[in-house]
Amino acid sequence: MSTNDRRAAKAAYKERKPAAGVYAVRCAPTGEVWVGATPNLDAIQNRIWFTLRHGGDAFRSLQMACQEHGEGSIAFEALERLDEEVSPLRRNDLLKQRAAHWRATLQAQEM
Repeated sequence: MSTNDRRAAKAAYKERKPAAGVYAVRCAPTGEVWVGATPNLDAIQNRIWFTLRHGGDAFRSLQMACQEHGEGSIAFEALERLDEEVSPLRRNDLLKQRAAHWRATLQAQEM
C-alpha cells in the first residue's frame, strides 16, 4: 500500500460516522440474553470480547456464562441501527428507549 493510499484510508476512517444502535449478546447453551445500546455498534463487540477475555466483571453474569460455556457459545447480534440523521441529543434518549423495548421483548438482562 502506497503512502497516498494509506493517508486516504486514514482520512476516510476519521471521517466516517459510527452507527448507533441496540445490540444483543446471547449464550446459546443457557438461552440467556443481554441487551445494550451504544453510539458505536462497530466497536462494541470488540470491547465486550476484550472485557470477557481479560476477566473484567462489568457484566458479571455474562462473564460467568462465558467462563462456564466458552467464548464460542457467546454470540453478538446488532438488533437495530439508528438513522444517521438523528441529532446527538435525541440519539441518547432514543437509544435508551429502544434498548428498553428490546430488553422487554427478549426478556433480556441489561448491559
